[in-house]
Amino acid sequence: MSRIIILGNAGGGKSTLARKIARSRGLPHFEIDKLLWLEGWIPAPLDTYARKHEEVISGQAWVIDGVGHWNSIPARVDRATEIILIDMPLWMHFWLAAERQISWASADLAHPPGGLLAMPPTRDLFRTIWEIDEEWMPGIRALCTDAERDGKTLHCIRGVDALEAFSNDLDKPKC
Repeated sequence: MSRIIILGNAGGGKSTLARKIARSRGLPHFEIDKLLWLEGWIPAPLDTYARKHEEVISGQAWVIDGVGHWNSIPARVDRATEIILIDMPLWMHFWLAAERQISWASADLAHPPGGLLAMPPTRDLFRTIWEIDEEWMPGIRALCTDAERDGKTLHCIRGVDALEAFSNDLDKPKC
């Protein structure tokens, strides 16, 4: 059974890729933002998040995208059979997040993060992107590298063109 996690900073295309993989491989898709946030970008209670996260990762097959709480990432990595790390330069995440904010403000966003109605405050979003890049990404990279060393499949995507190529490869026949 396939259990695929997609990790990376905000705005990098994790959910879009996850939806495509889920359709392509017939897997259920879970978005960590749906566990992490309540409407209005209010954090869900930690015990609620932890319980729902455990329920999701205990499944036999899935695609999960997002970061969530730091202490939940190792359990996801442990259960995964395949890891996709979207590891683009910081400026790309700012750019892509800004484009998403503009689309959201224009009521032109098909899939808002977490299915939330309200757009996140741009200042908070950009501060989070900065903090994840500085404080979390080194540890996430290390977890992914260790998992690959332990035999798990790891795909590192380092730019928009690489993300598009990876996504387009999902549409190609596998024989």
